[in-house]
Amino acid sequence: MKKWLIALVVAVALVGVLLLLLPTILHKAGLHPEYDGPSVALPGKRALVITTSHGVLAAPGATEGPATGVFGSELTHPYYTFLDGGMEVDVASIRGGEIPVDPQSFLFMIRSPEDERYLNDPVAQAKVKNSIPVAEVDIGQYDIVFISGGWGAAYDLAQSPALAAKVSQAYYGDREAIIGGVCHGVLGLVSARDRNGELLIAGRRMTGVTDKQIKELDIEITPLHPETELRKAGVVFESETAFRDIFATHVAVDDEQRFVTGQNQNSGLETAHTMMAILSKRD
Repeated sequence: MKKWLIALVVAVALVGVLLLLLPTILHKAGLHPEYDGPSVALPGKRALVITTSHGVLAAPGATEGPATGVFGSELTHPYYTFLDGGMEVDVASIRGGEIPVDPQSFLFMIRSPEDERYLNDPVAQAKVKNSIPVAEVDIGQYDIVFISGGWGAAYDLAQSPALAAKVSQAYYGDREAIIGGVCHGVLGLVSARDRNGELLIAGRRMTGVTDKQIKELDIEITPLHPETELRKAGVVFESETAFRDIFATHVAVDDEQRFVTGQNQNSGLETAHTMMAILSKRD
């Protein structure tokens, strides 16, 4: 066998091994860390997961571009955390109906166990396909309101008067819901108002995807960036960093313990568990 052919075979074998190891390498680097903290059960409680309805990654107003939407794990991680904790879980989106899920978020190298579970769960898939329009949600029925992120969220969460009103209603409702989200999902909080007409989240400790991560991913075409918008809203912004922020994670709880926010796609499990832990202490 000629030397060049041997070299080609070796190179192909090395590439194959690298591809097989890639999910483990990314996980060890910090992507989708496992949650190893305490868990609680909340039977009889209800959670609502809210997502974007926007499915095109393009300049604002453009209609053609790569497919996007909610980032898979930012939906699946809270959904199964709440469900496994005995909660009843509903799924809503800005317009209702089928939720666009970013196809890249289910690529083999970044797919999480919860993503795999979702891809084999017809009940969860039916909820995503037939999500409740935010404007039609009876928000007073929920103990936890979680807003998922993804690039699509930059186009319609902060821009939705209906979502802003629901966040305010959840805050002032009889159930005193725990409210939060991860990554771009926190944009769903920036337009909510208090009873005096002021921004509801001003002065609170919060986090969301950093401007640094957005720059590192080179996707600055979206109309709103969470760190920038949270700071504009008067939030005390917190975050962690890494050699690339896609491998960082952080969860922030405001002093009143009504808002729990996660920095990015790595923060969904801890954010959801933290919300449940806070809620459990009331009983």
